[in-house]
Amino acid sequence: MKDLKKQASVIFEQLHKNYPDSQCSLSFQKPHELLISTILSAQCTDKRVNSITPALFKKYPTPQAFAEADIEELKNEIRSTGFFNNKAKAIKASMQSIVEKFDGVIPNTLDELTSLNGVGRKTANVVLGDAFGIPGIVVDTHVKRVSNLLGLTRNTDPEKIEQDLMLLFPPEQWTLLGHLMIDHGRAICIARHPKCHDCTLNDICPSAKTIER
Repeated sequence: MKDLKKQASVIFEQLHKNYPDSQCSLSFQKPHELLISTILSAQCTDKRVNSITPALFKKYPTPQAFAEADIEELKNEIRSTGFFNNKAKAIKASMQSIVEKFDGVIPNTLDELTSLNGVGRKTANVVLGDAFGIPGIVVDTHVKRVSNLLGLTRNTDPEKIEQDLMLLFPPEQWTLLGHLMIDHGRAICIARHPKCHDCTLNDICPSAKTIER
């Protein structure tokens, strides 16, 4: 564990050097907007989400407005993000929970956020880290892939990966770590064709030589 923590430290420093401007790529001004944008980002690019949310948040400016939204109208507003039926249901349900359980105010604890209908740990950690500045590790497909290839975890379950990474990195790095791994996963450690020859971590990545063959 001690050696793995040292390697984790090197990985964080190198990724931070490679992506100095790494941050949440979803546009938002209020916590509930980030929560909704994160739900919309599933199986959709952040760029596409950002293209529709200004009009969406103008039409539905508060959690109450989303909670009271006509579900068919909401579906139509978010149709271009894909899987709009399930996303509309999740958005409406989560906002109804916020209105009913928390008086319309987005809670700022993991347990409270994950108690909302349609909100899992990934979405909750995005909101905690980027809306409230509370450390949390987001495990999406990029973080899952990158952390496994770098040998930081052997687990495939997102919650177990989250717990493994929490043991290796200090809390003050958790939120940024997710952004760094996501940026690296998009730019270099691509799912089907990782660019190991361009990766500055290939000298310490246990998967690099295997993938390059």
